[in-house]
Amino acid sequence: MMIRVSPLALHLTQVVLLTCLLLSSFWASAAWEELSEAELETILVEKFAEGKYSAKGADNCLMCHRRSETVMALFDGVHGRTTNPASPMAPGQLQCEACHGPQGNHNRGGKEPMITFGPDSRVSAAAQNSVCLSCHSGDDRLAWHGSTHDIEEVACSSCHNVHAAQDPSRDKLQAQANCTDCHRQQFAQMQQRSSHPMRTGQITCVDCHNPHGSLNDAMLSQVSVNDNCYACHAEKRGPLLWEHAPVSDNCAACHNPHGSVNDAMLTQRPPQLCQSCHASPHSGSPQFQGGNSAFTAGQSCLNCHNQVHGSNHPSGKLLQR
Repeated sequence: MMIRVSPLALHLTQVVLLTCLLLSSFWASAAWEELSEAELETILVEKFAEGKYSAKGADNCLMCHRRSETVMALFDGVHGRTTNPASPMAPGQLQCEACHGPQGNHNRGGKEPMITFGPDSRVSAAAQNSVCLSCHSGDDRLAWHGSTHDIEEVACSSCHNVHAAQDPSRDKLQAQANCTDCHRQQFAQMQQRSSHPMRTGQITCVDCHNPHGSLNDAMLSQVSVNDNCYACHAEKRGPLLWEHAPVSDNCAACHNPHGSVNDAMLTQRPPQLCQSCHASPHSGSPQFQGGNSAFTAGQSCLNCHNQVHGSNHPSGKLLQR
């Protein structure tokens, strides 16, 4: 027996179904927005475990996202090169889903959440970084876990942008701008009259520090402060016949590597700097005499003890020659 349905009834049925679909889509999207960070990450972890990746890859994503200049900029950079076998966009790779997670029903009105990156992401920095570290875990990132930036929950996307022809952090001056966005005290020191040529980009933060983590203090690239300094100031490296103890111990005992108002980036001006260790080297003579005293004029203590970094002269015990 054939049941005939009037065009009006069919039309009303379609309207009801469409309305229900729109309402369910709205409720689903509202529900995702109301989820806490932990709840959202739990769902994303489950999606990864299920592994419901799209058979069409980026083609599915670009059906909706191709109008975004930010999205399409990916194909201008290394992550979007289809000829690079290590790229997520290479044939046989997971493409967009390699970073943003399995699509599942995301494009079918289900409003399933995907991993997003950047300051507007509702996913924790640790979760975002885990995606990046799944590929970029070697070389200078071996000490990322437990590093200062890891503990402070700095996201890779805070400094890097893969949806670009050239990651800004690959540029020395831009990388330094990233650092000084947070490290404002060091930025202020860089502007002082005596500083390394950091404002011109001849030296940048990454020449001394590894922002991805290091086993050394202050994420230094070298084992110690002195080893960092010796990379450029090799003439100060010992051993010397007559050594100045604070020099061989730590260059930062006298110098501020980020900049200072004093000559040679000294933390204090002589003779105050010298007297912080040598309280009374001249049998109690006053060290702050006025006029043109050899103790205060010119180079102060360095008027006589000019080999302050050490001496190889047989008679250089007092660092005078």
